Amino acid sequence: MANELTYQTTERGIKPPPRIENLRVRNYRALQDVEFSGITPLMVLLGPNGSGKSTVFDVFNFLSECFQYGLRHAWDRRGRAKELKSRGQDGPIVIEIKYREQPGTPVITYHISINEGSKGPIVVEEWLAWRRGAHGKPFRFLEYHEGKGRAVSGDMPDEQDKRVDTPLRSPDLIAVNTLGQFAEHPRVAALREFITGWYVSYLSIEDTRGQPEAGPQERLSKTGDNLPNVIQYLKEQHEDRLGRIFETLRQRVPRLEKVEAEIMRDGRLLLQIKDAPFDLPVMSRYVSDGTLKMLSYLVVLLDPDPPHLIGIEEPENFLHPRLLPELAEECRFASERSQLLVTTHSPFFLNGVKPEEIRVIYRDENGYSRVHRAADIQGVPEFVEAGASMGHLWMEGHLGMGDPLVNAGAPSPRRRK
Repeated sequence: MANELTYQTTERGIKPPPRIENLRVRNYRALQDVEFSGITPLMVLLGPNGSGKSTVFDVFNFLSECFQYGLRHAWDRRGRAKELKSRGQDGPIVIEIKYREQPGTPVITYHISINEGSKGPIVVEEWLAWRRGAHGKPFRFLEYHEGKGRAVSGDMPDEQDKRVDTPLRSPDLIAVNTLGQFAEHPRVAALREFITGWYVSYLSIEDTRGQPEAGPQERLSKTGDNLPNVIQYLKEQHEDRLGRIFETLRQRVPRLEKVEAEIMRDGRLLLQIKDAPFDLPVMSRYVSDGTLKMLSYLVVLLDPDPPHLIGIEEPENFLHPRLLPELAEECRFASERSQLLVTTHSPFFLNGVKPEEIRVIYRDENGYSRVHRAADIQGVPEFVEAGASMGHLWMEGHLGMGDPLVNAGAPSPRRRK
């Protein structure tokens, strides 16, 4: 392997984003011990209410908040160990991801284990490991326990390199978040930048109707309350991309002509939608929920500089069913530049998704979440090969699980592999 990592681009000149290939979670609410392997650029979670889809979604949001605002903030706002830990389990919460910074680069494993001490949350264990060559075993180039540990510096840390002790100020600090701010730890910094930049949406239609203070902002907030600011930014800096967003929106919403973000006299932004053939636009407070939601999704999915990971929960809400396969295609197109995680209850959205992209989640007899890849369920590949779509297979019961009215959503015995 070369002395430095080499980065590739796609045929269209796009630099591929970091990709998570594996996720393991232990003792995080209903996720007592769950592993997702072979994660695709677009991964869709399917299952009954209460199966654990939103909990998987929140694992990514939890990590992102830990890196942006600190572990204590993310821990406390979720009710601390009492509410976060799996029922009946005493061990720490464990999150482990395996990812590649680029195609062809080594797999890096990030492991973090968190428990609650007398004064709050503690990072019990945290490490980064990789295997540089085709042979040999992975080695840890960062390893910490309760704020004490060491790391190897340099762009290509090697097993023989010297590990420097760098104690943290407090055991609730995350080593990757701290050391990743220093230039001598580029691999650690790359992971910090990756996680900090995740976008996990909790879109609120009412929030998108607000009138925020004027000022361009590059990225939509989790709730969408700065949608007018992002429209203003795109108009000033990426007018071609904004035009593409509007053109796609016009294909989805009949008679829509354009979207405007107008600065009012009091310095706030007013989002307005103009329909043809009328002369005057309509204020966002009177625009349909579906129009605002589709606009928000397109702003995220067609971002000129998109986040490395995008999470969208139940996109079918407020949208016409005929639009959902189209939205699934928009998600697949966006997955060339971002990794996408989507939760859904919609067979129409599933009709635009491949079986290897779907994970079916259900609760077992002990109340813990279990997960199966749809492509591994008996009969599914054959049905798809014959021309069936995933939404129809799910509604007809061919997945053998995920139906809340049958066996509590768990696999029926005749279909268990």
